[in-house]
Amino acid sequence: MKHILVFLIFVLVASCTEKQLTESEQLKAYYKGYKNANYESIRNVIADSLTTVYGDYTTTFTPEHYYEQFKWDSIFEPVYELVAIDEIDDQIIATVTMRSLKLEFLKNNPMTCQYQFQFTSGKISRIEELDCNDANWKVWKQEVDTLVDWVKINHPELDGFIHDLSMQGAIDYVKAIELYENRDLK
Repeated sequence: MKHILVFLIFVLVASCTEKQLTESEQLKAYYKGYKNANYESIRNVIADSLTTVYGDYTTTFTPEHYYEQFKWDSIFEPVYELVAIDEIDDQIIATVTMRSLKLEFLKNNPMTCQYQFQFTSGKISRIEELDCNDANWKVWKQEVDTLVDWVKINHPELDGFIHDLSMQGAIDYVKAIELYENRDLK
């Protein structure tokens, strides 16, 4: 009887323990969350503190604040394709191709980038953009500057959209693009 009780406790504990995903499985779940517009899939694989590094911009998010970033990004109707996952010198590197309304306007659609992922306690804790080989940053900057300058003159109510990383900021960004592309070219 004693052995049966020990066995039952062992089975109960084992069945209640959540399966730990590998780092590759976490990356797949992370990008699947974006693909399916399912933040909960992303939330399940990110740490309580997530740091992102894009060029000179480093931002640290709680899961709740990262949800705001997710909503901002979703307005641009992004499509992420996880092309490859490589482990180089104990570092996890993901190659990702992205398409979106914003990238299309910025004449960098699609864009393929490499990101280094770091993990803490089995969850994604840091994402650093390493390289976007096919990005044309000169054209990107030119398109952004042209749009921002045009909005200041023609639709000042939208001015500041470029720095507003809220969902409303993204909505204003898309509206600015639409207004700019449909402007009267007399």
